[in-house]
Amino acid sequence: MKPGRLTHTLAAAASAIALAAIAAPAAALAATATVTGTVNAGTLSISTSATPSFSVTLDGTDKTGTYTAATTVTDATGSGSGWNLTITSTQFTTGGGSPHTLSTSASSLTGVTNSCVGGATCTSPTNSIGYPVAVPAGSTPPAAVKYFNAAANTGQGQFTNTPSVSVSVPANTYAGSYTSTLTLAAVSGP
Repeated sequence: MKPGRLTHTLAAAASAIALAAIAAPAAALAATATVTGTVNAGTLSISTSATPSFSVTLDGTDKTGTYTAATTVTDATGSGSGWNLTITSTQFTTGGGSPHTLSTSASSLTGVTNSCVGGATCTSPTNSIGYPVAVPAGSTPPAAVKYFNAAANTGQGQFTNTPSVSVSVPANTYAGSYTSTLTLAAVSGP
């Protein structure tokens, strides 16, 4: 090879290397950090602002009154343990000196609607309770019974849960204003 040609070849090779160096990205400098996030458990709760009522008109035949009691059920435990809702009540009575009452078996929970509260991300509950469910009643509230549940790993989030209740009013019932205290509770576990 002639010396001029070698110089030309070396100059071309140097130019190619310089162009490759310009085109190649610079080595990135990086740092890493481990991020730790703590998610604290909240609570399981039920609340209501409902003021349920029903009305029937006596006409010589047995009647059925119905009402609903919308509640907000929140499972913020982060446990996936599931939960259940219970119900009990006092007997419907007119109160006063000579009270009239409805039967302690007058009320029956006929069904429940349940939906995720808007704007929240929920895991819908898997309910295994069948209906109707007799609502216990007495002069003081008897032991509560389950009326809705969320199987394990379901029911996380906040829900509007609305039970529907039917009340039997026999034809021989005395007219008047009857009251009952309904007690609803949320309990951990399905």
